[in-house]
Amino acid sequence: MLEGLPPNGASHVLRLTCNEQRARAVADIIVETFDPTETAAAAFEEENGAYWAVEVYFADPPDETAIRSLIADVSDIETANDAKFLQIAKQDWVQNALAGLKPVRAGRILVHGAHDRNQRRVNDIGVEIEAALAFGTGHHGTTLGCLHGLDRITKRRRPRRILDIGTGTGVLAIAAARLLRQPVASGDIDPVAVETARLNAINNGASAFVRPVVAVGLRHEAFHGRYDLIFANILAKPLRLLAPSISAAASIDAELVLSGLLTRDVSGVLSAYRAQGFSLAHRRDIDGWATLILRRSGAKPDRCWP
Repeated sequence: MLEGLPPNGASHVLRLTCNEQRARAVADIIVETFDPTETAAAAFEEENGAYWAVEVYFADPPDETAIRSLIADVSDIETANDAKFLQIAKQDWVQNALAGLKPVRAGRILVHGAHDRNQRRVNDIGVEIEAALAFGTGHHGTTLGCLHGLDRITKRRRPRRILDIGTGTGVLAIAAARLLRQPVASGDIDPVAVETARLNAINNGASAFVRPVVAVGLRHEAFHGRYDLIFANILAKPLRLLAPSISAAASIDAELVLSGLLTRDVSGVLSAYRAQGFSLAHRRDIDGWATLILRRSGAKPDRCWP
């Protein structure tokens, strides 16, 4: 689980309207600063297209002064002062959060809500994900970067053993399972995320391939053997700490798709995986977030993504 949708039992919300650049900056700094199981942020375009909105959900009453200071650091004092803090009913976000998100595409993969089923093309791999209690609608730069990585890798080869660490809503696992028709081992530290991913797998006709479990990193009996494609869309610190475990679970020809990284995090994560014998094959940046594809050192790197 990472960021982007309200934590379970959210009790307070911050709402802010501004331009796109500031909205993205505010959402990103919130994601970077707070525990993703207790605080979640999303930036999205308003229906009229003139402004962007930021919504930040908190499991506990937030420190308004500290958060306004944080917003001012990445925008300006006027934007910080415009932020409105509200106490909400437990279900308030169900009707309001991210309801108007548009479908997102990564090659043949289309992630959409139920109201956009008609946007699917004949050969699309559609993944239907609604606003939920776990991260992963495909709109955030981290998830979208991983989806593009999956699309690129599968144009070149067809992995047979796939692992998704920090599965969130299960969007990556479901997309991989539907695209490759192979089982995808998946897990998340958050039981709510695991249940959400399980239901999403059922709703997308992928329950035979995706059976998520509650797991800390790779510590679960369901994860065994070696994998030739591993996703880890989590934060920089756990990515570094998990480098030895992920390396041990990777086959000799494995590719790792890592995300949840701000630009400044990339060098530290690369250093941790170079120590395990991996090198960078691809990098793609979306909205200030980096997605990396790593291979065993000595593997020939492809051309960079656009």
